[in-house]
Amino acid sequence: HVQLLESGGGSVQAGGSLRLSCALSGYGGSSKCMGWFRRAPGKEREGVASINSNGTVTYSDSVKGRFTIFVDNTKNTLYLQMNSLKPEDTAMYYCGCAAGFTASPLMPNQYDYWGQGTQVTVS
Repeated sequence: HVQLLESGGGSVQAGGSLRLSCALSGYGGSSKCMGWFRRAPGKEREGVASINSNGTVTYSDSVKGRFTIFVDNTKNTLYLQMNSLKPEDTAMYYCGCAAGFTASPLMPNQYDYWGQGTQVTVS
């Protein structure tokens, strides 16, 4: 079965950096879209960044220019490099995998599989 395992969260001061990782296993499809999402206390889960099998990348306006999503296909691992972190980036971060392509890659309801989440705290 499909599994997603995130790591790399932690606490950092404003202006600092973190890199999140998400290891994907058990997915046998030829195409997919993978994304990073976050949920802050009292808020809905929101899309942060996505990348599909064609390499098309999408970012939310709130992280554009600060975060970078990329994939190491040799390791089946998705990454999110987060720079210039702000207190408002504090949230639980989740990676997701959608089977096939989606026209709305930052919409959580387009995704089929989820990791357990990793906490990011910026103070």
